[in-house]
Amino acid sequence: MAIDIHNLYNVTSGAIRDTAEHSRAGVTPVNDTSSAFESVFNAAVDNLNVTNSYLSDAENEELKLAMGLTNNTHDLTVALQKASTALQYTVAVRDKFLEAYKELMQMQL
Repeated sequence: MAIDIHNLYNVTSGAIRDTAEHSRAGVTPVNDTSSAFESVFNAAVDNLNVTNSYLSDAENEELKLAMGLTNNTHDLTVALQKASTALQYTVAVRDKFLEAYKELMQMQL
């Protein structure tokens, strides 16, 4: 079963974009695969850190409002929406990763 990765060309990850370009040109990439994995892994860790930051900011805004330190509900709403969106994105990426992992495990060599 051949996998078409041409639709991944617009993805922002440099490793995925390079692989898609090499696939489109019919060239097998010669670069170190550990550095490609490292760049994808570091991007995933950075995204998790940003999600954790948004969740922490939302919690801080909730505490400020609960303690009466602020009356600004706009900041609370914005922080909660950022946290919600980031968490939904993170869960979606995790689900796709697990789906890909399961598919790889079912492949016969």
